[in-house]
Amino acid sequence: MKRRKVGNLLALAILSTLNERPMHPYEMASILKSRGKDRDMGIKWGSFYTVVGNLRKHGFIEAAESGRDGARPERTVYRITGEGRDEMLDWLRELLAELAPEEPKFVAGLSVLAWLGPDEVIALLRTRLAALDDEIATTRAELARLLEEVPRLVLLEVEYHLAIRVAEAEWVRSILGELTSGSMPGLAEWRTFHETGELPSDGR
Repeated sequence: MKRRKVGNLLALAILSTLNERPMHPYEMASILKSRGKDRDMGIKWGSFYTVVGNLRKHGFIEAAESGRDGARPERTVYRITGEGRDEMLDWLRELLAELAPEEPKFVAGLSVLAWLGPDEVIALLRTRLAALDDEIATTRAELARLLEEVPRLVLLEVEYHLAIRVAEAEWVRSILGELTSGSMPGLAEWRTFHETGELPSDGR
């Protein structure tokens, strides 16, 4: 993946919003929140104004005008520059076409789960599965509602998120099936380790 001058995904969200029309930061943030971009891009709102400043510093956006509304602080309206539009499109092409290493926290937990006992892991995975099922139901309802208001084309990220969660739930359910039925390879040795504190022999 290319190293970018402003690499925070929030920058891409800001550029895509300003590509519609010039607006001030408060309006940008309101639009991004209303469209759920904080969920899609993992936005940290505490860095919002820092990212806006960095985009301006590197010439991706520029001040279009400044104004004051009554007693409110002065608000600067920003617009995307030609360089900013090129950056946005290049970044978008990269994200859609190239595979990038991702390190979800769940994967990190799975990689060392053997330090917990089988029964505790079963309980934890059941808790996760219940949360997944709740999120899937909520997202499906939200997607159905949104499809009544906007074209499917602008909701593909919601569909993708839903598909990933459905696949994860199916996988967790299958692992729970193996653990509870006793068919998981190495389960007996894993249980013995937690009962005796002795690591299983590797056969050498």
